[in-house]
Amino acid sequence: MNSPEVKELPPQGDAADGVSAEERAAETADAAEAAKPPSGAAGDGAAGDRAAGDGAAREAGMTRYRVKIVHSSATEVYQADRALGLARGDFVIVPTRYGAELGRVQGQVAGRAGGEEMAAIERKASREEVERCQACAQREANAFQVCRNKIAEHGLDMKLVSAHYLVGEAKILFYFTAEARVDFRELVKDLVGIFKMRIELRQIGVRDEARVVGGVGVCGRTYCCHGITDKLKAVSIKMAKEQNLTLNSMKISGPCGRLLCCLAYEYDTYRECRRGLPSEGARLRAGGQTLKVLDVNIFTRTLKLAGEDGKTVTLGFDAVGYDAQAGQWLVREGS
Repeated sequence: MNSPEVKELPPQGDAADGVSAEERAAETADAAEAAKPPSGAAGDGAAGDRAAGDGAAREAGMTRYRVKIVHSSATEVYQADRALGLARGDFVIVPTRYGAELGRVQGQVAGRAGGEEMAAIERKASREEVERCQACAQREANAFQVCRNKIAEHGLDMKLVSAHYLVGEAKILFYFTAEARVDFRELVKDLVGIFKMRIELRQIGVRDEARVVGGVGVCGRTYCCHGITDKLKAVSIKMAKEQNLTLNSMKISGPCGRLLCCLAYEYDTYRECRRGLPSEGARLRAGGQTLKVLDVNIFTRTLKLAGEDGKTVTLGFDAVGYDAQAGQWLVREGS
């Protein structure tokens, strides 16, 4: 009998609480790349030219693809030789941090992914591999029920999310969520005795749970994290404020209890539209009196202002400007 493999990781993907592991890795890689000396530095010119030539030769036949992992719904960018002839919708076998997984090609990715190590697609999945993965659904459902019963027997404070058989490997992955660290060593021993294969338990965050399980959001569409989102990006309450949305967390949070992923979709557009405009609460000078900005409407391109006497007035964006010398916003003459 294989010896049990006991692994526990901190929750992954909960970017709403801070910077994700993927983002930290990308930042570290970018910093390392920036610290490298210029390729044209004295004594390094020839070597740099050779390295650039070798890199271009290596990448000449490579194409980048966005692949969605079938089980977890996570999406990653992989590279593959053009000779594979991959097309949108093709099933492929790709490496992940948990092992080989079945993925589906979403399409090609243009440009260069700077600072990232690019894993390669192993191969196209055969029809037998796809059918075998689909047939595992019932086995995974049975394994899920067995594990949940064992969790109850041991009285562990953890919530089982899913069970998953890896492709071409005698191992079962059990994903779970928990508020604190869980000692599941006895649980793993029991599971190894039942399934007679390697057992791995992985603790994930609530956003990852929503992505794996899926569901329907308040908008009536499938969860963004499960259906379309590339990465679980950081979402903050500032994004809701920038878009003039309610700050009631109950109304702008998803079923996972975290802020809605879609808050990040139009955030950059709102920021760009508001650039060069006063923010809510700013004071403007107009004809000897002070006006307060109550609302900035980027759709009608108007500002709603309130005077000292409580009366309100609506002006267009072109009617206001910033006096850098005076350090204040002004209503332009004739407005």
